[in-house]
Amino acid sequence: MTSVTEPTRASRPALEARRSGWTTPLLLWLASRVVSTGLLATVFVVATANGWAFASHRRDPSFFTFSGSWDASFYRTIAEHGYPTTLPLDAGGHVAPNPWAFLPVFPALARAVMPLTGGSFWIAGVLVATVAGAGACVLLYRLVLAVGYSHRARWATALFAFGPTAFLLQVAYAESTFLLLLFGALLALVRRRYWLVAPLGVVAAFTKPGVLALAVALAVHLVVRWRTERRALPVRDAVGIVVSGLVVAAAGLAWPVIASAVTGRPNAYLDTELSWWVGFVGRQNFAPLTPWFRMAGTWLGPLGIVLVVAVLVGAVWFWTRPAVRALGVDVLSFTASYGLYLVAVFLPQQSLPRLLMPMAPLLGSDVFVRTRRRASSWLVVGVCLQPVAIVLLWFLGYP
Repeated sequence: MTSVTEPTRASRPALEARRSGWTTPLLLWLASRVVSTGLLATVFVVATANGWAFASHRRDPSFFTFSGSWDASFYRTIAEHGYPTTLPLDAGGHVAPNPWAFLPVFPALARAVMPLTGGSFWIAGVLVATVAGAGACVLLYRLVLAVGYSHRARWATALFAFGPTAFLLQVAYAESTFLLLLFGALLALVRRRYWLVAPLGVVAAFTKPGVLALAVALAVHLVVRWRTERRALPVRDAVGIVVSGLVVAAAGLAWPVIASAVTGRPNAYLDTELSWWVGFVGRQNFAPLTPWFRMAGTWLGPLGIVLVVAVLVGAVWFWTRPAVRALGVDVLSFTASYGLYLVAVFLPQQSLPRLLMPMAPLLGSDVFVRTRRRASSWLVVGVCLQPVAIVLLWFLGYP
């Protein structure tokens, strides 16, 4: 007779799989935090001892304020004071950089935690980001596991957690919170839990821009299921996909409308975003699919245009490789559409490395993890580049 308190032999593999779905990514996350914290602390100590000028020199310089450098100051303003109802203007009457470029979920979470930290946004922001980073590692592991094999999931999570920009998973930025929600939504899509995609996608839409790529992935998913299943596609599933896609798309387009309504300025959000372009390409009007060419042309001339074309051709080649297609249509359509989103609206500069982090599911492809030697090589490269990224992004240009 089998004891009810002891798993049967048939259930043990499933139980072990459930346990590894938590323990493996959390252990990888924990080890990676030791590395990232050590690197950040080392740079902080060296910079402080040598009097290096960096963004976190404030009235109370500490490791936590150092971990809240650059754009985190805008999140602090939102957490403590909310959004301005009147946009700040420069001497020429143009909109100046302001908090409307940053969405509210991360500062709201930090504000909720602040009473536990003595009212310090910097500590609260680091705590929220670090916990969300752990969740993002768990969900990335489960996402890659759902579309591949366990060794791919382990290596993809390791490459993500130890990568060049992995230190951003614990600083007071919204990246890890967005990735947590995004990977959760993609996992729900892969598992066909469509009614869960919508709430995760909506919250993600108010955490960072880019969630429209998820709506595109839902649309592609519907087309593929329609073509492969024909009349066998359940009505409930079709309705769930359509409704979730429309809800996520509406949420992804809502923030500019909200910014305009609150400030009374029709293009409040767009003008705010363009204010960050001035130092790179001067005062510009926005046109989709032109920012990369504009940036490259400004700094490199005709050679820059050729370089952008080469990058785009290389991207198409990469996404059409069998090793990448093996990740499945959902991961493929999301990452490709997210890449298209970056090309369509984003001016490429020092923020690009962190904006590429939502493409982390691609790390589960054989391009990176086909063999242990290949995966190990990529891991070593990532760990070696992380201190370089910290110095370059945290001192020479905010990420």
